[in-house]
Amino acid sequence: LFPFQLHLVHWNAVVYPTFEEAVMEGNGLAVIGVFLKLGAHHEGLQMLVDALPAVKHKDTVIEFDVFDPSCLIPSCPDYWTYAGSLTTPPLTESVTWIIKKKPIEVDENQLEAFRMLLFTSDGEEEKRMVDNFRPLQPLMNRTVRSSFQSRHLLNTEVQPKDHAEQIRP
Repeated sequence: LFPFQLHLVHWNAVVYPTFEEAVMEGNGLAVIGVFLKLGAHHEGLQMLVDALPAVKHKDTVIEFDVFDPSCLIPSCPDYWTYAGSLTTPPLTESVTWIIKKKPIEVDENQLEAFRMLLFTSDGEEEKRMVDNFRPLQPLMNRTVRSSFQSRHLLNTEVQPKDHAEQIRP
């Protein structure tokens, strides 16, 4: 298990002019999920960490002069992908998930800075952004594919027929 997962959310702006429209459609969103583990200081993440005190409350917006989110994506090309849903309401099934296999490392201070964020708006009783995970959901006949070959998936030995392995419930 990892203490933190980062989501880089993208919407299909070619088809949907707004995020609100994209979130309601099956091909509306793509989310890159990156696991984070405790370890070395992550210089690329530090720019976000430095900005966190200014965005303590929900719905706060700040601007960055320059930030390249690719610094948050592990260099290892391996990933899993599946058609799924948002992890928060409205939980619409509009997301193509791309979950990177290799985590990136962050130090304890960086992790703690994210744990200081709040779910609440300014003036509401404070609720820290901790333990905000969605419980494991059934696959519901979804196919999970990997970009890499593996003999062990879900504790089951498989013999992949091609490079895009499939997992069925």
